Amino acid sequence: MKKQTARRMLALTMAGAMALSMTACGGGDKGSGEKADIDLTIDQIKLGEDYTDISADLKFLTHKTDVIDTRFRGYIEEFQKVYPNINIEYEGITDYAGDVTTRLSTGDWGDICMMPTTVDKDELENYFTCFGDYDTLSEEYLMLPGRSYEGKVYGIPSMGNVQGIVYNKAVFEEAGITEIPKTPDEFLDALQKIKDNTDSIPLYTNFAADWTMNAWDAYIDGCATGQADFAHEGRTKGENPFADRGDGTGPYAVYDILYEAVSRGLVEEDPTTTDWEGSKGMINNGEIGCMVLGSWSILQMQEAGDHPDDIAYMPFPISIDGKQYASAGPDYCYGINCNSSEDEQIAAMVYIKWLVEESGFETDEGGISALADAPFPEALSAFEDIDLLFDVPVPEGEETLGNDVNNESELGINVSGAIPKQVLEAALDGAPTMEEMSEEWNEAWTAAQEKYGITH
Repeated sequence: MKKQTARRMLALTMAGAMALSMTACGGGDKGSGEKADIDLTIDQIKLGEDYTDISADLKFLTHKTDVIDTRFRGYIEEFQKVYPNINIEYEGITDYAGDVTTRLSTGDWGDICMMPTTVDKDELENYFTCFGDYDTLSEEYLMLPGRSYEGKVYGIPSMGNVQGIVYNKAVFEEAGITEIPKTPDEFLDALQKIKDNTDSIPLYTNFAADWTMNAWDAYIDGCATGQADFAHEGRTKGENPFADRGDGTGPYAVYDILYEAVSRGLVEEDPTTTDWEGSKGMINNGEIGCMVLGSWSILQMQEAGDHPDDIAYMPFPISIDGKQYASAGPDYCYGINCNSSEDEQIAAMVYIKWLVEESGFETDEGGISALADAPFPEALSAFEDIDLLFDVPVPEGEETLGNDVNNESELGINVSGAIPKQVLEAALDGAPTMEEMSEEWNEAWTAAQEKYGITH
């Protein structure tokens, strides 16, 4: 819970710095004290026809530190065949969310970034350029609600992630698993078979990497309930959303899978010593059976060794009335610095449109395109009969309610990974129980709901 408290303190620091950065958001160059509001929306740009003569030098902050000098260099070269006077310099940042959150408050951080989720919706306009109206852009792009506010879009998804489990097919076959598990019990039984019949680690948690634990939070909404609006209507506003439903569904069931896997010894021997980079090669060569990570992980695991064909992706093992669902949501979204000059903002919007529509970034990363009419990637063929659930817009006037309740509760859903980390540690220690923890989460959530006027 300490990480979430630190986040709230950081939010206050950013708010205090707003007096400085908002004057910068008010004309021209970065940090000049004025804002250049551009009269352009991303849907108006015709790639290869508009702004081919514009000149700009852009700095792009990214978490993708491993491909700056390779794949990203190739993107720039292709882009400059049409836009030769737009120069892009990528800056890779390892501790991305924390460092960029702090830098945003200065206003002078660059021109494009992968937007950290630490910026609440009602603060988006203070930092980022508007891409256009939600109603218009939602006809062309998917997964926009998360970085939109009051009908305006401030972030375009770099790609989408489908939420499931990356696994090694050869390990599952060696263990005698003939069908993909569809329920928590079937999944835990499959992990036990891997332990009993192979030398592989059934489920690798990557606990020591910290950020990887946050992945579990992504499954507690649509995947676990079959409701596209559960995040808002069922979790933010619902009564005791973390309670055990008794039928292997809902948020409790997601976290209970982790608890049971750890308590039954179906994970690595010492989660405190896991190795994120090493785990990629381990699952590729069959030392690991599976990992709970978004679809972005598929390509990384395939490229980590000599057995790419053994890497596959399956839906999360929860079924609602016999049917499985998968949440599909945005990875990092592209954002443009509202403090950049007019030409820099326009050039940045052109490059972002090219990245989304022409670069193939989502294919290179194993995700799905943000374009509404893009085909489904082959790597996710197991999801062809699964209903994909995308986030839906929340009611007007409630856009920040989810963030408010989450922050006040200090549970850090989709922010800090506080709950899954607590679950793993409790399973290792043998206490508290899942029932005790879920009661604690519901008490904190209910108190936060009441503060913001949510009653049941």
